Amino acid sequence: MLVSFLLLRLPYVHKPGVHVSYVDSMFLAVSGISVTGLAPMSIVDTYSLFGQVIILIVLNIGGLGVMAMGTLVWVILGKRIGMQERRLIMVDNNQEQMTGVVQLLKEIVKVLLTIEAVGALLLAFYFYKDMHSVKEALYQGLFASVAATTNGGLDITGASLNPYADDYFVQSIVMILIVLGAIGFPVIIEIKTYIMNKVPNFRFSLFAKLTLTTYALLLIVGTIVIYLLEMGNAFKGLTWHKSLFYAMFQSSTTRSAGLTTIDLTTLTEATQFFMGGLMFIGSSPSSVGGGIRTTTFAILVLFIINFSNGRTTIQVFNKEIHPIDMQRAFAVMILAIIICFTALAVILGFENGKHQFLEIFFEVMSAFGTCGLSLGITSELAVPSKIVIMIVMFIGRVGLITFVIMLGGKAEPVKYHYPKERIMIG
Repeated sequence: MLVSFLLLRLPYVHKPGVHVSYVDSMFLAVSGISVTGLAPMSIVDTYSLFGQVIILIVLNIGGLGVMAMGTLVWVILGKRIGMQERRLIMVDNNQEQMTGVVQLLKEIVKVLLTIEAVGALLLAFYFYKDMHSVKEALYQGLFASVAATTNGGLDITGASLNPYADDYFVQSIVMILIVLGAIGFPVIIEIKTYIMNKVPNFRFSLFAKLTLTTYALLLIVGTIVIYLLEMGNAFKGLTWHKSLFYAMFQSSTTRSAGLTTIDLTTLTEATQFFMGGLMFIGSSPSSVGGGIRTTTFAILVLFIINFSNGRTTIQVFNKEIHPIDMQRAFAVMILAIIICFTALAVILGFENGKHQFLEIFFEVMSAFGTCGLSLGITSELAVPSKIVIMIVMFIGRVGLITFVIMLGGKAEPVKYHYPKERIMIG
């Protein structure tokens, strides 16, 4: 984040006559590295071509993650990756074993860059018919592809994807890129292994099955709810297919993307609140996004379903969820609620009635889910409020498990146990 901040303060990064404060530069650096997309200024009006290229690089670093970038540099330089580095990679990518973690990171880098390249070419080919300039079309396509794949949410149109609100091709490509970036790299690699038939009798892991199912359900339910809530408001008078695409795009972008095809301030408060909840859930583990993660949400819902049936274990896809993962899910949920509501209370105090409660709630959920959607108040926030949002973006991208481990230090084994006793709950 510090390096990104320094890069964004270089000469010729800003357009002539444009002044950006140090706080706003740091805000954009944090937003870029955490691939959130919240920005206190318009990218296209503030930054030169040189500055926009730096933002592209920052988004890619954030999308790949610190350990992936470090490993990539180490591999290029021909350096040996030691045991300590392998342990860090293992934690960073939610792996339970050290075997193959470096190969996994190489695959992640390869997959991300391939997706970005294919997306950029498809969009550039399509943009060319309007721009009639190969250079401009390629640049617009590349920026849109990187912003969508890394779920960065930043744009150089000045209006997100609103100019393409009627263009189903662009929306479809961007939604596919968003899904590929947010669904989790290990899942993509498993799908790739299955399609290429590299492993005989290949079986998807429980993680992949649970992630794919949860992601699909959240996308479908989000689309239906947004469609129903806006039928008599923002979607009134529109054709059913246009309304459906609007609803589907807003549902997919709440995973962590931050791109929009409609002015969010025109949506009902119920829709804005619901989208805040979707952003709180966020994307999948080991992806470019943040939030509590889809698997955490899935485990909590499955626990409630199983508990209501009198079972103390979670059974899904003919497997049982490990008790440690259940504990982690509850820990993540509780910490997320504490962090988000503390941030909400602090910002409400700093803003002192300047903005509505829902606007600040939306901003905090967007920061925690590293989504980048906003109701237009980011640039108007006070400096202390921006600092709070930066902290929330950082925690959302790093992940709560990693964040807690970082604060807690080295774990010590329990050497003895006390007698157990039941207490009343509920």
